[in-house]
Formats: sequence, structure tokens, C-alpha cells
Amino acid sequence: MGSIFGTVFRVTTFGESHGGAVGVVVEGCPPGLSLRVEEIQKELDRRRPGQSPLVSTRSEPDRAEILSGLFEGKTLGTPIAIVVRNRDARSRDYLPFKNLYRPSHADYTYEAKYGIRNWAGGGRASARETVARVAAGAVARKVLSRYARVEILAWVSRVADLEAEVDPERVSLRRVEQNPVRCPDRRAAEQMIELIQQVQRSGDSVGGTVDCVARSVPPGLGEPVFDKLEADLAKAMLSLPASKSFEIGSGLAGTYLPGSEHNDAFYSEGGRIRTVTNRSGGIQGGISNGEPIHLRVGFKPVATILQPQMTVDRKGRKRKLLPRGRHDPCVLPRAVPIVEAMMALVLCDHFLRQKAVRFD
Repeated sequence: MGSIFGTVFRVTTFGESHGGAVGVVVEGCPPGLSLRVEEIQKELDRRRPGQSPLVSTRSEPDRAEILSGLFEGKTLGTPIAIVVRNRDARSRDYLPFKNLYRPSHADYTYEAKYGIRNWAGGGRASARETVARVAAGAVARKVLSRYARVEILAWVSRVADLEAEVDPERVSLRRVEQNPVRCPDRRAAEQMIELIQQVQRSGDSVGGTVDCVARSVPPGLGEPVFDKLEADLAKAMLSLPASKSFEIGSGLAGTYLPGSEHNDAFYSEGGRIRTVTNRSGGIQGGISNGEPIHLRVGFKPVATILQPQMTVDRKGRKRKLLPRGRHDPCVLPRAVPIVEAMMALVLCDHFLRQKAVRFD
């Protein structure tokens, strides 16, 4: 069941990093929605490796194939199956350490759970699995755009100790995509790029944060008590490879403020209830309030570094690990469309769940 996500808009992902393909089955998409494979491909192109010198050089075209659920360019309401073939897997790069446990990878834990593991490229634990999430997220975005005009946008907000200054109310896709690090603050982006290149040359890696905002989200999305909107968003974001932290609205910084400063006061604007500030991040009581949903996800440094490390083998004997392969020195630029996809999946699911509660 760990590969299934969602209640009404439900996705099931499948595939391994060095297997024949990765893919997803999407259930619950409304019928009659116009959908083109090019719309899915656009998002996959933003996620794929090899798109800039800052990311993995694995040469994957990541071409999406829609196998079911569409007829004459419209969704049928039946399961939509999307597959992406793996074209540039090099399993031989992993042979030297197939019996070793790589530091901070899932090698040991997967073997502890299943008694067997796919040592080629990390198997199911590889970030390549996120191809399926991005493909499904493209479908979810289309639903949200068509029926609720929701806009979702993410960006790199910090790399190591370099932090960008970005207004989530005004940030645009054009600004985000103007550089390979996907940071809309040009000055900070230049410093981030320089740092990532420096870390890359030394065979190391670096982490940071990705911010994401969803605008025009209707009020009323979310379920009490265990399916609160921010709880599902937290689960979605913390299910991503390399993610280590989640904040929404004021996040941890908000815990340092007194209530008199932190509360979001209400006012009326043209018959619509608004809040003066948005420290709640667009969600109160686990339910959206109509303000932009603003969250932040922290990602650790990529675990594979091209430096010698000490570890143990399957028999517990000390071994020196000399990694090989093609890996991102910083996961953040490629994490941007993945974070957007997970935001879309959660909001689409709760949007459709809300339709089952109220028809007005």
C-alpha cells in the first residue's frame, strides 16, 4: 500500500531506477477533461536529468506514453496509465558496492524490511521514482486549473546558508526559470550556482530548501481531524526522497511570536473574507481559508558523494566505499517541479473530496 497516494484522486506509482520503466496509474480524474501528452511532457522536461551542468548527467529523454484513460484527447473517467521508459541505466556502475551499505542511503533499511534489495541505482528508493509523481501531478494541475483556476509555483529559496529574498505573492514562473538553479532572486541565484559548482568539483553535495505557493485555492478544502490539509501536505512533501523538514506559513519562526503578533486578523473585501496577514499559510483548523498556501520543504545533501567513505558490508565487515555513477551535487533545482506535483496531488484530491460534501 505504500505506493498508493490519495483518496478520491488516487495515484499508484511503480518501477525502479534501473528497471524497464517507471510509471503511474491515476484514478479519479473527472471525465471530459482535455489532456494532451505534451502537457505531461512539459513537466517531465523540468524534472529530467541532464538539463544543466548543475544536475546529474544521466541522459534520459523521459518521454511520457499514455496507455489508457484517454479518447479523442479527453479523459474518460477511467484509470489513466502513464509510463516512462528507462533508456540510460548503467547498472554496472553499482557492481563494486552491491554488497555494501552506502552511507545515508536506503540499502540497509530496504534489506532489513524485505530481506532483498535492488542494488542497481537504488531500485525503488531512487529519486527516479519521482518521474511518476510529476506525471500524475501534471494531470492534477490540469484538473485544478480547469475547475478552480488554482496556480502552483515552487522555487529554490535556500542553498546551504545562501537564502533568497522572494515575495510568494508576486513570484512568477518566468523569474523562477530564468536560471538553472530555479531561484527567482537573481543575485542569490548567482551565488548558489557558484557554490553548487564548487561543491561539485570537490565531489561533495549540498542541501537547502524549496518554497511552494498555491494561489486561488478555494476556502473549505481539508478534512478534520486526521486528514487536515497541512497534514496531508506534510505527508506528501516528507515522502519525497532526501526531504528532511516541512514548514507551512510562519513555520518554526512563528513559534517564537506571541499570539498578539501571530494571529491573522480578518476583514471583508468585496464580499470575500480575507486575512490581513498570512502567517497561517492559507490553512486554519486544517482547512483552506482562501489565502495563498505557502509551504517550505528542506532537502538534505545528496547522499552519494564522489569521495571515499567508510562503511560495512552485508556481513558487518569494515569496507572503504569509492562511489561511482551520475548524481546531482544538489537536488534542489530538480526538486522544484516535484514539490509542485505533490502540492497539486494533495489539492486536487481535497478539491474533489470537497465536491462530495458541498455542491454549491
